Amino acid sequence: MAQIHILDSETIDKIAAGEVVERPSSVVKELVENAIDAGAVAVTVEAKDGGIEFIRVTDNGCGMEREQLRTAFLRHATSKIIDASDLMRIRSLGFRGEALSSIAAVAKVEVITKTPDSITGSRILLEGAKEVGFDEVGAPEGTTFLVRNLFFNTPVRRKFLKQPATEGGYIADLMEIGRAHV
Repeated sequence: MAQIHILDSETIDKIAAGEVVERPSSVVKELVENAIDAGAVAVTVEAKDGGIEFIRVTDNGCGMEREQLRTAFLRHATSKIIDASDLMRIRSLGFRGEALSSIAAVAKVEVITKTPDSITGSRILLEGAKEVGFDEVGAPEGTTFLVRNLFFNTPVRRKFLKQPATEGGYIADLMEIGRAHV
């Protein structure tokens, strides 16, 4: 009979990430929604190979403070609610605090961010949710997310993606729908 055991946190994170990040367009959706929630009035989305190899989302929103940048990638970390009572008056597109940790769990992520009050920006580099770099950089106000090699560490998820042109079409459709509602 098989033994019951508790999964390690890395495995749990990868499984949970699959609920939020199904494909490159899921990444774009989450990052664009975060940009809008951050007060951005300009958001640029770029993708290479249908977003499988590279996604860049740049916004001119409020940015993240250096002290908060690492916290933003923890599971269930969010700036949008504080407790359960806030669930009754949500005015943001996202609030669960799962998007950034999920994206970081299954990709190589670089974030460059700067608040209006900061002289310099901050950059964090993560690979499979593990921090590999954290430094001060010159940056414009707002946030830039670079997501590389989606599902590099979960090949079974990667093999279920469509061809790059199809995945890119899903991103284009998402952005067209968003543009129609602006």
